[in-house]
Amino acid sequence: MPGAITSWRERGGRRARLALPFDDIMEIALALLSLSPAELETLGWSFKDRKCLLDHFLASGRQAQRTDPAALGGTQLDLRLPLRDVRRLRAFVHRELPKAASNAALLDRLGKALDVLP
Repeated sequence: MPGAITSWRERGGRRARLALPFDDIMEIALALLSLSPAELETLGWSFKDRKCLLDHFLASGRQAQRTDPAALGGTQLDLRLPLRDVRRLRAFVHRELPKAASNAALLDRLGKALDVLP
């Protein structure tokens, strides 16, 4: 049976809080889904790595359910990402997201939010 520290490391260790508007979260999730196997390989990711990141973004849906649908698009939601996934997200933002994002302001907002994380 693994110890507490081993289990903690397997879950990704320390977590960072990332607050983004719901619309940005959904656009990033769609861009993650659109990655081809070749693009995943370029990032050095497996399908499991992408699924792990997507799970964090989709978990924000639970918060979104408690929000008024009319105000949902701009509502800030919190993501709690393990630091290893923050590193993966940074690589994605710099290499692949500019190709898939339909909104340049999204890139600026996400870049600024990631810059303040450890």
